[in-house]
Amino acid sequence: MPEVEVSLPDRIDSEIDRLVHEGEFLNREQAIEELLTMGVSAYAPAEDADEQEGENLFTQMTDDQKDPAAREDDQGDDYTL
Repeated sequence: MPEVEVSLPDRIDSEIDRLVHEGEFLNREQAIEELLTMGVSAYAPAEDADEQEGENLFTQMTDDQKDPAAREDDQGDDYTL
């Protein structure tokens, strides 16, 4: 496994120590490895890389909405709040 040396601001170093102390991670090495993995995966290409950002925004919003008259569940004619 490659070794990397990084300089961290004191606040991030303290935050990693706090997470380890609170039991979120078994040790400091595991904490740093998992946190770096999560950070790198945040920059991974999206599944739909062909779509431009915001291209499908309007249709997605309208597709997510459901017409109350088209609902399949029968709740009767009573109004609910």
